[in-house]
Parts: sequence; structure tokens; C-alpha cells
Amino acid sequence: MLAISNQNDPVYSSDGERTGALIINADDWGRDVQTTDRILECAALGSISSASAMVFMQDSERAAELARARGVDVGLHLNFTTAFSAADCFGRLAEHQQRLQRHLLRNRLAQVFFHPGLAGSFEYVVAAQTEEFQRLYGVAPQRIDGHHHMHLSANVVFGELMPGGTLVRRNFSFTASEKSLMNRFYRKFIDTRLERRHRLVDYLFSLAPFEPADRLDRIFGLARKAIVELETHPINPDEYRFLTQGDLFNRIGNHFIASRFSVSGRGNDHES
Repeated sequence: MLAISNQNDPVYSSDGERTGALIINADDWGRDVQTTDRILECAALGSISSASAMVFMQDSERAAELARARGVDVGLHLNFTTAFSAADCFGRLAEHQQRLQRHLLRNRLAQVFFHPGLAGSFEYVVAAQTEEFQRLYGVAPQRIDGHHHMHLSANVVFGELMPGGTLVRRNFSFTASEKSLMNRFYRKFIDTRLERRHRLVDYLFSLAPFEPADRLDRIFGLARKAIVELETHPINPDEYRFLTQGDLFNRIGNHFIASRFSVSGRGNDHES
């Protein structure tokens, strides 16, 4: 089991019982001005714990400056499927990313199978984004997830392209009634593989949908004794309203939202 390492977010009660934590992470920081500004508003309200940053995008430079100035906890949001929109991003990098975009969006199973012919492109695009994150934020990313969850692609996972020891986003968590046995087996297989080299939270859910009414209550309940990440996209109008107009705090009751996304505990000693 894992524990939030930030001393301001204890996950153990005074008698040593594990109490868990709720982490709300906003994706797509830096994608464009509106997306960044909405996430920043949520951070100021305390309705999110952290954000995942896109690099080589229209607002990446400004977003990095804001994060460093405002103390927003940021990880790397690897992007293979949405064209880089920064004015100076062209040439070899754009060509490699476009190649991956065409492959991954061709069909839903494209990410499941390792593609030897694209191994070099995956390696190049991951390395470029990792280096750009370090340039923008002054530190190597300690937390990595992916746009459209494509960091879970076979080429990324089995190619071991994400640095060992980093905190990596797991697959979404589902009950037996929500997904087929084969689907859940594959997700478990990938998560088990990730655990060899990376740290994972206990559960991952999306903030939406908001129905059925008890869905979020069950998720908040899990966070009493487990580390739960809620993925959100404030650019979505419904999620933005929920995060900024009091609905979240009305629903959350006596649960707390972790102030940062920093997890320690079970991991792997093999750094790369």
C-alpha cells in the first residue's frame, strides 16, 4: 500500500491506522490559455491537488511560469495524439509525433500491441517531452501520465520509456460488472507490469460522470483507507462548475483533498 509523503496530508491516524487520501488531478495544463486559466482557478480554490502539464503546446511556456510562481504541483502529461501547437514546434519532432498519432488513433487496439517499426519514434517523442518539461520547470518530472492515457501504450510500457521510480498513472479502476473479464485482466496485467518500475496509487477514477448519484460517494468512501486519484478536465463545463461553484465541497463532507500529489511507498529500486 502507498502513502502520501507530504507531511501536510497525513494518511495515518494517531493510533497508526491507515486513513487514505483523495487526490484530484487536473489534466491538460498548458494546452491553451483557457485550459490553463480554468485549472489555475481550481487550484486557487483548493478544489484540485495538482495538474498534469502538456509541453510543446500553445500555452506551455506561460503555464510553466504560472506553476512556478503560484506553487502548482505539476507532473508530465505525455502527448502522442494531439498535435503539438507551440509556434516553434516543427520538423523532426512534429513528424515523429504525427506518425504516432496516425498509428494510435487508427483503431482502439493500436496501443495494445508493441510496434517495432515505431519504437524509435516513441523513444524520441517521450525523451523530447521529458527534456522539455525539465527545461520549463527546472526539474525532471516525478509524476507521469498520458493524454488519452496513451502512456499505457505497449511501446511505452514494455519499452520502459518512463524513468524508473516515477509515479505513473495506473489504469482506471472498475468493478466486475462494469467491464468484461478480458478487459479487467488486461488492465491488471499492465498495472502489474508498471509496478515493477514505478509507483502507483491504489485506485484511479474520472470525476465525471456525476450520475448515478452515489458514484462519487463510493469513491470518496474508498479514499478513507486508500490512495485515490480523481482525474478531471476543468475545460469540460460540467466538471468546471462542479469544481468551482461549491458542488464538490458540498458533496465531499468530512473528507480532505490532498494539497499535493506526492506518493511514497511501494516502488522499484531500479532507476533509469
